This record gives sequence, C-alpha cells and structure tokens, in this order.
Amino acid sequence: MSQSTATIDAPAAMRSRPRRWWTQLWVQVLIAMAFGVLLGIFDPDLATKMQPFGDAFIKAIRMLIGPIIFCTVVHGIAHMSNMTRVGRIAVKSLAYFEVMTTIAIIIGLVAVNLLKPGVGMNIDASTINASIVEPYVKQTAAVGLVPFLMNIIPNTFIGAFADGNILQVLFISVMCGFSLTWLGDRAKPMVDIVDVAAKMVFGIVNIVMLAAPIGAFGAIAFTVGKFGLGSLASLGKLLGGFYLTCVIFIVVAFLPVAMLCGFSLFKLIRYIWEEILVCIATTSSEVVMPRLMSKLEFLGCEESVVGLVVPTGYSFNLDGTCLYLATASVFLAQATNTQFDLSHQIGLLLILLITSKGAAGIAGAAFVVLAATLSAANSISVASVALILGIHRLMSQGLTPTNFIGNAVATVVIAKWEKALDERRMQQVLDGEITWKG
Repeated sequence: MSQSTATIDAPAAMRSRPRRWWTQLWVQVLIAMAFGVLLGIFDPDLATKMQPFGDAFIKAIRMLIGPIIFCTVVHGIAHMSNMTRVGRIAVKSLAYFEVMTTIAIIIGLVAVNLLKPGVGMNIDASTINASIVEPYVKQTAAVGLVPFLMNIIPNTFIGAFADGNILQVLFISVMCGFSLTWLGDRAKPMVDIVDVAAKMVFGIVNIVMLAAPIGAFGAIAFTVGKFGLGSLASLGKLLGGFYLTCVIFIVVAFLPVAMLCGFSLFKLIRYIWEEILVCIATTSSEVVMPRLMSKLEFLGCEESVVGLVVPTGYSFNLDGTCLYLATASVFLAQATNTQFDLSHQIGLLLILLITSKGAAGIAGAAFVVLAATLSAANSISVASVALILGIHRLMSQGLTPTNFIGNAVATVVIAKWEKALDERRMQQVLDGEITWKG
C-alpha cells in the first residue's frame, strides 16, 4: 500500500521522540489566534492591516493545490490495474456525498425553525440597500447544475492549473491517469517523474505550513478588527445557533457513520486538529487540503482513493455550506416576516440540492450561492442577504471546518468500503502509537 509522499515511514515515526508541546503546529496556531483576537479588540485599525499575512498564506497554499491533485491522482490511477474500480469509487463517493448533503440541509432547516434566530427583527425588505450585494447577485447567473457541469471541462489544458479550478484539474488528472495506464510499461518513466514531482510539491507544502501561525494571526486579527464584537452582539443568536447546528450535525451525521466503519470520530478529529484550527482562522479549507491528503494516506487510506475522493468532495461534499444555506435562507425569511411555510421549505431543499453543487470554484462561493438560491426560490427578497453580509466571514468559521471534517470522514468511509484501508495502521495512528511527523 502506498503511503504519503510527504510523510516518513512508519518505523521511523515510531522511533521518533514526542515533540515538545510548544513545537506543535496546533499550539502555535492557537497562540497566534489568541494574539490576533486581542489585537482586533484593542487596536482594530492595526488589526485590519494584518490581512495580507492571512491572504499571503492562503495564496501560497492554493498555488500548490493543482499540482498536488494532478500528481496524486495520476500516480494513484496509473498503479490501478482495474479501471472499473475508479468508476466504482466515483459512484460510491457521489452517492455518499448526496446523502450527507441532504441530511445537512434537513438538519439546518429543523434547527433554524426551532431556534428562530430571525423572529422579532421585523425588518422591512424594501428599506434594505440592495446596492451592496449587487456584485454577488451578478455572479448568480454562473451558478447552477448545467453551468457547473460545463465548467468541469477546462478551456485549455494549462488553463485549469492557472485558474486553480479543483474539478477541472481533477478531470485532466483522471484523463492522464487513464492514458498512462493504457500505455502499460511504456508509461513507467513518466509515472516515476510524477512520483518525484509529488515528493517535491509536498516538500514545498511542509515549508509553507511553517507560516501557518502567521497566516492564522493575520486572518483572525482582520476578522475581529473589521467586524468587531458589535457584529457578534447584533446577530449573536444567528451565529450561536449556526455554530451549535454545525456541532449537532457533526455528532448526529458523522458519529454513527464512523461507528459503523469501525473508527472513532473524536480520535479522527484530534488527528486533524491542527488543520481544523487553520480552517477556522483562515475560513478556507483549501489551505489544508494538501495536508489532509497526506494525513489520510499516512492514516492507511490508499493513495488512489484519497486522490479521487478528497478533490471531488471539495466540490460535492459541502456539508457545512449546505447548513449555512439552509440556516441563512430561513433566517432571512424570519427577519423580514416573509411567509415561508413547510411547502416553501421543501421547495428550498430541492433547490439547494442543485445550487449547492455550484459552489465550487466561485469566489465567496457560499454567499454567491445563497443569493442564487433566494433568486431561484423567488419567495425571499434577494436584497435581504445584505443583512448577513457583515457576519458572513464569521459564519464561514463554522461552515469551513464542517466541510473539512466531512471530507476527512468521507475518505475513510469510502476507503473502508473499497477495502483500501489498512485498519490496523489506522487504529495505531489514531491511538498515537504511530505519530504523524509531516
């Protein structure tokens, strides 16, 4: 079974001494986040100027995502003798993604109806300044099932990498993997080159991740400095309810799945805790995608499964985004006293099953898709999304780690179903007997 190109072998890992607590990435990120929050509270103007630190870190990781997906997928498929297995993994993954996102939408709708965060706000939608959301509304034309499917095919081979579109890179990678497989032994030199290239790219990831605390500091300082505690106070019920909903979903949806597949959800969360903290700080799960792929391979999942499930999940398995869309839509209806009964909400669920798939590859995806969903539902004023524009980033700090955890669980589950999981190694890693040293 292949292991991550970014990790050391198991014997070396087991021989390694435990790292001192202050040298661990999650500790450094937590400390950096704490300083960022304090700076945002006591000097908001200076805190907002810290944004470039967070943006630079995100850009540095995003530039590597295309090459990582390409190398991992091509290398994985090239070593698979049974091409029908690739199709089987894809079908199982998409089926699993659809079930989980549907559950997310239902839980989101139930929670927002029980908590009623918008009731009593009594906002007149006609008095809302719609101009501030026009840039997002203009993008809704590109959101939808057909444009989404058409966008999977890139205009040019290199264009997919230049644009950083995950699905387009995945599409090209699968095609190249198939082609190398059909070439047989003649493809071995190229496969070896891809393998070396993967090791190089993952090495760069390890270098960039050294700056994760700085990136986390800049991102969280900007968020607190720009939006302040006032945003939390004015829409605190919505934020608190949404964070609670995310936690409930993780426990209700993922815990039974993990138990059925024979692993501890909480141990898995502990294993990827560093990456979750980076997600929360930067409100981006893409920045830890390379580390997630490496850690899942180190955990015992086959490279081919990781290479197919993780990039696909980043486009189709957006559980946190679905929770956000369901919660925000009904909240806006409550806040503006818009009639939105059970029949309307069932219609919203069906619309979200389509529009949520259009979130991939769009800047400010969740907010854009929210505007598209309200436009398609034609029941709630699209202009009302201005009410949550100020706290969208704060809500992203709940939806982003939920998306991330969902894709980690999905990969382990699919690997288990495909008998592509070294379960003994997984238990050793989750129990801390084998330590990740990425």
